Amino acid sequence: MTELLTATQMRTIEAAAIASGEVTGLDLMERAGRGVVEAIFAEWPELATTSHRAVVLCGPGNNGGDGFVVARVLKDQGWEVKVFLSGDPERMPPDARVNHDRWVGMGEVGRLELDGFPQLHAVHTDLFVDALFGTGLARPIDGEAAKVLVHIRTATEPHERSMRSREHLVAIDVPSGLCSDSGKVLRGASQKLAHFPADLTVTFHRAKIGHVLEDGPALVGKLVTKDIGLSGHAMVHARKVHLPGIVKPARVAGRVVRQTSAPGTVDIGKWSGHKYAHGHALILSGPFGYGGAARLAARGALRIGAGVVTVGCPTDALAEHAARLDAIMLRRVEDAADLAGMLEDRRINALCLGPGMGVLRAKTLLAVALKGAESLGKPRPSVLDADALTALAGEPALFAVLHGGCVLTPHAGEFARLFPNIAARLATPATTGPAYSKVDATRDAAARAGCVVLFKGADTVIAAPDGRCSINAAVYDRTSPWLATAGSGDVLAGFITGLLARGLAPMQAAETAVWLHVECARSFGPGLIAEDLPNQLPTVFRALSI
Repeated sequence: MTELLTATQMRTIEAAAIASGEVTGLDLMERAGRGVVEAIFAEWPELATTSHRAVVLCGPGNNGGDGFVVARVLKDQGWEVKVFLSGDPERMPPDARVNHDRWVGMGEVGRLELDGFPQLHAVHTDLFVDALFGTGLARPIDGEAAKVLVHIRTATEPHERSMRSREHLVAIDVPSGLCSDSGKVLRGASQKLAHFPADLTVTFHRAKIGHVLEDGPALVGKLVTKDIGLSGHAMVHARKVHLPGIVKPARVAGRVVRQTSAPGTVDIGKWSGHKYAHGHALILSGPFGYGGAARLAARGALRIGAGVVTVGCPTDALAEHAARLDAIMLRRVEDAADLAGMLEDRRINALCLGPGMGVLRAKTLLAVALKGAESLGKPRPSVLDADALTALAGEPALFAVLHGGCVLTPHAGEFARLFPNIAARLATPATTGPAYSKVDATRDAAARAGCVVLFKGADTVIAAPDGRCSINAAVYDRTSPWLATAGSGDVLAGFITGLLARGLAPMQAAETAVWLHVECARSFGPGLIAEDLPNQLPTVFRALSI
């Protein structure tokens, strides 16, 4: 599974590869620069056919060295290239300085100052390359570099571009101004927002966390990852270096399994055994008139593979549910005593609390649900969503009942109620890098709660108490705006519950469910409503050969 890296992790991999003797820093820089040009020509083939004009902005570090390679390669292709440097060449790292000097033998290096910079309304430029700071940015951009970036951003806004030939904006590794570890734009106290609005960002070896979080996708444009030789023999040496805290993209489990009473596993696509061998999920519902959310969760749990699903509801809601549900069973659960009695059924092996439940009812039933039946000997895996999360907020006694089998699924507002100090830190504008990220926040929340936390959004982050973390980013080619519809979160809660019933561990169930949730939306497309998501699962499973 491909990792998402921090800037420090990427530098560690590069240093290990160089130390192995299999590759040099100059080799990596040359490959990076040439990879950027390859990506440019692949994205815009018309730029590869005739000569054009380019402006390359180079910074004082190795990102600037990559930019000098790009300038040299374009010059060799017959382009007219202007290069501007921010910083003192005497203070550049050795490899970047070598490529600076190579370019000086071919063309001039201008100082990056607004007064000497091409005024974009008057001078046509086909390509701008941002090689200013990359992953190394640790503070807001200021001075002349900030003025130039504001000028570029203002002059290349859509309404301005439509008045002349369109420029192509390319960032190397990370658009300048963006923290590569958090996806936040680093902001100064009183300056105009200085960042580079890329159409195409070319990164190396692996995507960085900031590419998929927060502001990242909006600034990155299209993301292309180029291999620079760290995936081959040199990577064998790099892998020997300990890289703590690796974040992975969420993916559907290649083999979704469930332990049965007999040795071995059962694949989700193979319906052997009886229905209870595939798990029994209990979805707790609210009163009459509020049952739609629970029904969505129940259908999600059933479609994703739970053998049996039961909705537990107050007496006044039984008729409502009976009129809308067929394959899903119903049980009266009026109060905590009813729930405790129902949980004596050992076949019930996963719970879902919250969707349409009502906050007071959730508070009444949470402690019993999370404690489980004494005869079972351990609490059941449980998904807490919506009203159950609101019930937890500010209730230390209930929060203390959480256990390692729980999955909390807050959106941003619920996260702020559950973890106010963590949310406040996350919301603080980033002024230095690496900035506190949604990954950091979700990991801290999972450690505090002692269970898996799935922090929802287009950049959903899932973290376990032991620090394992993954991101399900519905961005770039996986964008799914249709999921912003009432009830989609209830279906996701049902998906997770159904996979818990099938026997998946909480972290794997959350990762798999959120990935399938997006795939269902992408498969259906525009016009999606929440009811469509469970019904789309068979199509997605067939596409995955499950």
